[in-house]
Amino acid sequence: MATIDLIVLGMLKTSALSAYDIQKLVEYRNISKWVKISTPSIYKKVLQLEEKGLIKGTTIKEGKMPEKAIYTLTDTGEKEFEKLMLDISSKPIHIFLDFNAVIVNINNLSPDKQKKCLSDIKNNIEILKAYLEDNINSKEQKPEIPTAGMAVLQQQLILVQAIENWIATLPNVF
Repeated sequence: MATIDLIVLGMLKTSALSAYDIQKLVEYRNISKWVKISTPSIYKKVLQLEEKGLIKGTTIKEGKMPEKAIYTLTDTGEKEFEKLMLDISSKPIHIFLDFNAVIVNINNLSPDKQKKCLSDIKNNIEILKAYLEDNINSKEQKPEIPTAGMAVLQQQLILVQAIENWIATLPNVF
């Protein structure tokens, strides 16, 4: 999957990291909230990228800790990173929202269950909005937070607000 490749290669472009470090950065940056990426997929992807020669692993041992592989970008990996950046940015943008699978099938439920589904979606959007607002507020004054990371959080908040507005119209539709 090109998106996961790009995320891993991009992280390794800035510093050498272990698969665990990459996974922790994905968690810290909340990447899994906007890109389908899981912990097992990160570990699997690191091994695949190494097999392709895009990254190179070096085993190190620190003190009494177990050995671990630290990965760096190869020259081929640098080229692939740039290629993926240009390829992905030039493609049409698709916004996939899993809950739309519920929306397109909602008429197949009783009115009570329709309301339950819509209520659950609305509640989850409210939770996500509160989380994003808190996250943005806590990171706004931190200079170590990259501008691009803040831009993604702002983008997510705007999308959540749009979904919230859209949900407000649904009771009139169903």
